[in-house]
Amino acid sequence: MQRENFGSRFGAIMAMAGSAIGLGNMWRFPYLVGEYGGAAFIFIYILFSFLLSLPILYCEFIIGRRSQKNAFGAFKELAPGTKWKWVGALSVIAPVIITSYYCVIGGWSVEYFFRSCTFSFTSNSDGMDLTNMFGSFISSTWAPLFGHTLFLLLTAVVVGKGIKGGIEKFGKVMMPVLFIVVILIAVRSMTLSGASEGISYLFKPDFSKIDGKVCAAALGQSFFSLSLGCGTMLTYASYVSRKENIASSGASTAVADLCFAMIAGCAIMPAVFAFGLSPQSGPGLVFETLPLIFSQMPAGGIVAILFFLALLIAAVTSSISMFEVGVAYCVEERGMSRKWACVTIFMITWVLGILCSLSFGPLSDVKLFGNTIFNFFDKLSANYLMTIGSLLVVLFVGWKMKKADVEDEFTNGGTFPANRRLFKVLWLIIRWIAPLAILVIFLSNLIGL
Repeated sequence: MQRENFGSRFGAIMAMAGSAIGLGNMWRFPYLVGEYGGAAFIFIYILFSFLLSLPILYCEFIIGRRSQKNAFGAFKELAPGTKWKWVGALSVIAPVIITSYYCVIGGWSVEYFFRSCTFSFTSNSDGMDLTNMFGSFISSTWAPLFGHTLFLLLTAVVVGKGIKGGIEKFGKVMMPVLFIVVILIAVRSMTLSGASEGISYLFKPDFSKIDGKVCAAALGQSFFSLSLGCGTMLTYASYVSRKENIASSGASTAVADLCFAMIAGCAIMPAVFAFGLSPQSGPGLVFETLPLIFSQMPAGGIVAILFFLALLIAAVTSSISMFEVGVAYCVEERGMSRKWACVTIFMITWVLGILCSLSFGPLSDVKLFGNTIFNFFDKLSANYLMTIGSLLVVLFVGWKMKKADVEDEFTNGGTFPANRRLFKVLWLIIRWIAPLAILVIFLSNLIGL
């Protein structure tokens, strides 16, 4: 049976941008900006995104398109008879683990979207009730499980419809909608009285705040945001036509991801400052602080609906890409139909997700290496699986694959002369600089834990 590919360049870029643009941009990026000094963090984040993360993204593109296989099969195809196939196994396991707890957060976005549609935030002006709302919700049993199940089911349905009819079609429609909605929110946020301080916080860097922790956090966020080291971009690249310029596609993906992160920052931080709240609210910024802002903001009810709709769309586009990694493995390596592959991955991630969700309530006393189940999965994937996966990917491309094959793939057999000039710098980064940078992240996370 012929392997399905993306039907257009625009569709491929929207799908890959959708993989990169997710909760990492709308949930994680704003609170990291708040915790690590605003514009100084953003400056380092942009620097690392293009100097290090983009070359690593190209490595995944090269492996995926060169092999035209799923994450596991790619390494078997390019390095037959070697132990490199276990890197592929890691690239399948990681997104399954990430999806299991990611869909729990996605379930929260489902719940908060429903609540915004009933104007729950603006009808209740009691700040204390809004602050406690999130903690009360996630520590309950059934409501978070319902949201988790609904979110995961939506993900499975889109993936089940295939590459062109599901993933590409969803991305081509929802990604433009997502950008438009977040731009509207950013405009509203930046026109609030007192928003100028938040804008300055985002765009006027205080370089004295840059230290080792800021650099490690910025590089880690860049990896997390671009979905590096977990097989998603590798899998999507395997569906890209051999005629496409992967240098251009990769750069477009990185630019779209960065632009969206900045727009999301503009949608959140000016409002935080306008209402005199602390930008250092941590992970609770979106689900605890923003509802309080919406309750006090003119037309806050409408803005809340738009914001949580955008959060839900962003979360789904990323979960689709992670879900597809496991599905592609089941279809190509286990001979399953796409339907039963989706059912299989759904059941695995659903059960693991139940454990993650309940770790905020009934299973809060269950600890794995001193962490709740949710936190253990989060730290395992972000601090270990994704960084180790990224390291092994760049080592594979830089030291296992033949340089001529890497250059051939990056330049489309020499048909893109500009890529050939860029390749000299890229090869240096892949072989030497990127591995060292990833090791720095890994060690800083290890020491931090």
